[in-house]
Amino acid sequence: MLIRQIQSVEVRPITTAHITKTMFLLGLSTPELHETIQSELSSNPALEVIEGRFCPSCQKPLIDTLHCPICSRPKNLSNDEPIVFISPREEYAISYRIDEEVENSFEETSVECEDLPVYVLRQVASELEKADRPIAAHILTCLDKDGLLRTPLIEIALYHHVPLSRVEKVQRILQYADPLGVASSDPKQALLVQLDVISQTRNVPPLARRAIEEGWELLLHHQYPELAKILGVSTAKVKEIAAFIGKNLNPYPARANWGEVHQPTTPYREAYYTPDIIISLLNGDENAPLVVEIVFPIAGKLRVNPLFREGLREAPPQKIEQWQNDLERATLFVKCIQQRNHAIVRLMHTLVKRQREFILKGDAYLYPLTRASLAAELDVHESTISRAVSGKTAQLPNGKIIPLAKFFDRSLHIRTELQKIIANESQPLTDLELVEILKARGYNIARRTVAKYRAMEGILPAHLRSRMKHQKLPASIE
Repeated sequence: MLIRQIQSVEVRPITTAHITKTMFLLGLSTPELHETIQSELSSNPALEVIEGRFCPSCQKPLIDTLHCPICSRPKNLSNDEPIVFISPREEYAISYRIDEEVENSFEETSVECEDLPVYVLRQVASELEKADRPIAAHILTCLDKDGLLRTPLIEIALYHHVPLSRVEKVQRILQYADPLGVASSDPKQALLVQLDVISQTRNVPPLARRAIEEGWELLLHHQYPELAKILGVSTAKVKEIAAFIGKNLNPYPARANWGEVHQPTTPYREAYYTPDIIISLLNGDENAPLVVEIVFPIAGKLRVNPLFREGLREAPPQKIEQWQNDLERATLFVKCIQQRNHAIVRLMHTLVKRQREFILKGDAYLYPLTRASLAAELDVHESTISRAVSGKTAQLPNGKIIPLAKFFDRSLHIRTELQKIIANESQPLTDLELVEILKARGYNIARRTVAKYRAMEGILPAHLRSRMKHQKLPASIE
């Protein structure tokens, strides 16, 4: 009995430290994990990274392959079973497309918890002359939440004692960074910058530029007949131009929701730039399994330094305790990283398997899922799921990047249906009428819930939608 008690006292602190460290690492996003690894490497001589590219899971070197041929191999040919693996990517670009046939609004595109000014300046720093970088920094720090520069350029020129033309040159460089149109003086200028870039790779409606330059306010308020008179074309043609602009351009570059001409009162949404998880289709085939690539922030092999372990035997007496602590800390860190990776692989395998329809077809197909039910299925605590999901994002096959928490949004499919109903209403429907329509479609929810969901989607009450309709203004405040 005494031996058992002694073992319990000795083992419990190690186990507790292991669990605590693993839970901490599990809650980190990819950029945060990168910072944590670099911090450990700089502070602990017992920890090292072997240069090269290695699989983070099986530790095998990757010579001529992007992904590990073992860990990324399909276990079977069933499209229900996703292929989930850890990918050693230090730098990667978001892949997306602009497609008129695919309804891809780039909502919540992009993932790094990095301020927009820093993100933009990092892109263009090499293009700027050293003397112009303070001007660029000044412009970026003056951006509003929409990514627009409301400060007159002349004020910035006077502040730096430089010609206005020099400030304008810096602004132009910033405008062509990601997100396109950032640092523009107004929404119209942002749209024109984006139109310039799109026109280099695809056909755009011939009158799109004129429509923006001469009729931006009319486009914003959906006053298509008036704009048709200015352009000398039919109303139907103007609607085609407006549809193109609505799908492909964004007047407020810093907002994550692409594809709509928003009112200035639209609530700000966090923007994402790089995903923690990349979901794609095997060989681009919709009937094939989904490929889930979990990004690991370093390409090298993280391990305990064997030379340090050997050197511990010859350590000076005054250094033995410190070196032993470094060795234990490095060993624990490597084990916890592996445990974190294993936990995320398990989570994403089950999550993607459940949400395949949502991933491929959109919000209306979201499977109602809770963190508690997933935790029960994986036989872990609910807090483990919450940590694994928190602060992370996934890039879908269509290029859209969404928070991983969206996979657990149990009301999303209902809100999507609510949006469709209101978009097709001939006369504004009251919340009670919406309740009945939703009930007929299989969604049995209360009137106050409809009001809540309507508010979440930025949709005005019926009487205000009616007033807006008569004023030819958009019915949504989003």
